[in-house]
Amino acid sequence: MMYLVTTTHQLAMALKIARKTLGLTQAQAGALVGLLPMTISALENRPESCSIESLFKLLSALNLELSLSPKTSSEPESTILY
Repeated sequence: MMYLVTTTHQLAMALKIARKTLGLTQAQAGALVGLLPMTISALENRPESCSIESLFKLLSALNLELSLSPKTSSEPESTILY
């Protein structure tokens, strides 16, 4: 299944749905990649408070990968100035 994630809330929901679809508890998912159940809970409830490393570990446990793509929009792309 593909998830479109544009907010931390959507990320949290996608992670939880993916874990439950695999029939894993938080403890089981964490054990696969060396994360504590409380870290899995944090990723599923407030991912903004977690490390990128923990996110990638959970993605691995859930057999998911991160893919970035340009937003689809009717507005022309803007140039970002640094």
